[in-house]
Amino acid sequence: MKNVGVLLFCFALFGSCQNTPIEKPDNLIDQDKMVDIMFDINVLEAMKSQTTLVLETNKINPNTYIYKKYNIDSLQFANSDKYYASDVKKYKEIFDAVNKRIEDQIEASKKLNTSPIPAPVQ
Repeated sequence: MKNVGVLLFCFALFGSCQNTPIEKPDNLIDQDKMVDIMFDINVLEAMKSQTTLVLETNKINPNTYIYKKYNIDSLQFANSDKYYASDVKKYKEIFDAVNKRIEDQIEASKKLNTSPIPAPVQ
């Protein structure tokens, strides 16, 4: 998961250093949907590194899963990602929203795991 973040950060850094602004693609994925996609990519990457067997057993290809779930293709995603990466503020907003959602999920899972277990009824 860290590798994906580093890779996307580098992509954003290099994309933002261009002299010519990137034109908005005709089929730009809206920012909220990009947050959803990036969140799911992070979850799938974490699953891939932790529980590869689950993905393999269920024959889940992370890329195909994302494209089908969001009704997009790889070119649309790449162009949208490139567009957002060219604007560091927008890209940071996306990553901040993804990080917040990850933190919220972690907190929710902690609450589930720390709830007291009732004593058995005798």
